Amino acid sequence: MGNWHPECPQRLDAINDQLLASGVMPFLEQQEAPLASQADILRVHTHEHLAYLRSHSPAAGYFAIDPDTIMNPHTIEAARAAAGSGIAAVDAIMAQKARTAFCAVRPPGHHARPDAAMGFCFFNNIAIAAAYALEKYQLERVAIIDFDVHHGNGTEEMFSEDPRVLMCSFFQHPFFPNICQGHPAENMVNIPVDAYTNGDALRLLASDIWLPRLEAFRPEFIFISAGFDAHREDDMGQLGMVEADYAWITEQVVQLAGHTAQGRVVSFLEGGYNLSALGRSAVAHIRALATL
Repeated sequence: MGNWHPECPQRLDAINDQLLASGVMPFLEQQEAPLASQADILRVHTHEHLAYLRSHSPAAGYFAIDPDTIMNPHTIEAARAAAGSGIAAVDAIMAQKARTAFCAVRPPGHHARPDAAMGFCFFNNIAIAAAYALEKYQLERVAIIDFDVHHGNGTEEMFSEDPRVLMCSFFQHPFFPNICQGHPAENMVNIPVDAYTNGDALRLLASDIWLPRLEAFRPEFIFISAGFDAHREDDMGQLGMVEADYAWITEQVVQLAGHTAQGRVVSFLEGGYNLSALGRSAVAHIRALATL
């Protein structure tokens, strides 16, 4: 989106570098993401949204949807691949070729609304994968966990009032995108928290509020919007998580998935802009995803 932009290619380099340095990389099966089809995208997005992106895709240079969300000639292809990664992960898990998957993708997705791109996001990767799993495999219940520092407003908008989906999230508030509903739908477990809330407090909220709802819901598949910008070293927000907190939350989700979902978990990279903290946190998360 430009050399100045925090949502930069070096984010994936930082994750790969830490996976190599930690010795985890040789134990991962890596796959290149396919492109999501138009039908996949239209399960959660409008025809108008897709047409708008296509009509404004620049032949060269950039087109700014808003000051933060900027297209170049390759953006739509990259966004289709980011969304397609989740579909490939769902298929691999349902075919029992994997138990868990981490989609190290750019651009992120959880701010993308049914009819609009925003917040660095063009297509809502996690919503596309969840809708695909529900339709293709006729699942009755899926859960979405979002621990990004920002509220996953697009995901909430897409699944609000859908009894097949339970979404649990915490996020700094007041903060971008400032669309937090005071009285969310029953299937939305939103926990807005103050700036400078630390990891211990967030663990307690997850344990006391998220986990009882998730256990009662008994999801058949769990999706994670894994934003690492709630790390205390990340200047994008003002929360106080560290690597151990991401590992702990992921372990709780994986344990729950083992009880109700045959271990099925797909996680998507969302935010995380301090490159060192992002790489370390992603490794902690991926290690925990493999703890079955």
